[in-house]
Amino acid sequence: MNGQAVATFDFKGTVMSFIEGKLPILGNFLIRIAIAFLLYYIGKRLIRFLLGIVKKTFAKSNMEEGVATFLCSIIKFALYFILFLVIFQFLGFETSSVIAILGSAGLAIGLALQGSLANFAGGVLILIMKPFVVGDYIIVGDKEGIVQNIDIIYTKLQMVDNRTVIMPNGKLADSDIINVTKQDKRRIDITVGVDYSSDIKKVRGVLSRIIEGKEQILREDGIDIVVDSLGENSVDMAIHVWVKKEEYASVRWALLEEIKETFAKEGIVIPYNQLEVNIKKQS
Repeated sequence: MNGQAVATFDFKGTVMSFIEGKLPILGNFLIRIAIAFLLYYIGKRLIRFLLGIVKKTFAKSNMEEGVATFLCSIIKFALYFILFLVIFQFLGFETSSVIAILGSAGLAIGLALQGSLANFAGGVLILIMKPFVVGDYIIVGDKEGIVQNIDIIYTKLQMVDNRTVIMPNGKLADSDIINVTKQDKRRIDITVGVDYSSDIKKVRGVLSRIIEGKEQILREDGIDIVVDSLGENSVDMAIHVWVKKEEYASVRWALLEEIKETFAKEGIVIPYNQLEVNIKKQS
C-alpha cells in the first residue's frame, strides 16, 4: 500500500510538473489565438471596405452586372485567401507548402482547361472593354451579323439569312472586329464607271440630281462626286454620301437602281467587259 501511495504521488507530481511547465506555452498560444481573431475581425472589415470601393468603381464604369459580380467574387476570394495566410503564418503554421500545393493544382487545372480559360478571359475582356454590345452589327473574318447575346464563354450572332453563328470569345478577342453600327452615321461609297466619251460635267450633274432626290441623305456631312480613277475601260466616278446607320442598306440599293435607270435615259454608257469570239473555218 505504501508503494501504491508513492506511485500515485509520483503520477500527480509528474502531471503537475508537466502542467506547470506548459503553462507559459499555453498562455502564449491563447494570446496568439486572441490576436488571430482580432486580425480576422480587422481584416474582414478592411475587405468589406475595399469591396465597397471596387463595386462603386464598377458601377461608375457601367460594367456589365454579370462581369462585375464575378470579378467582385474573385477579388473577395483572393483577399480572404491572403488574410488566412497571414493569420496561419502568425499562429506558426508553415504556409509555403500550402502555397506550393495550391500553385501546382492551379497549374494542372489551367493546362486541362486551357481552351475554356481562353474563351472565359476573352468574354471578360469583351464585356469590360465593350468593342460591341447586343444589337450591334459586326464583321469578324468571313462571318457577319447582329449580336444577339454575349455570354462569358460564347457570343451569338444572327446572320442576314437568319442563320445563327456561335463564336468562342477567345477567337473574338484575338480577331479584328469591324463594328458596323457603332456610330450613328455611315458613309455610302459607290463607284460607277462611265465611257471615256462621256461628258464628265453632265455625269456629275445627273448624279447630283439623283442624290438631291434622296431625303435620307445627310447634306450637312458633305457630298462628294469626284473622278476617282481612270481605268482601262472606263472613267470611274466615286460617290460619297452620309446616312443614318439604319438607312444604309435601303439608300444604297435605291441609289444603285436609280443610277442605272437614269444613265440609260440620259444616254450615259456604263462600259463592261465584252468577249469577242472569232471562228475560223478550215477548208
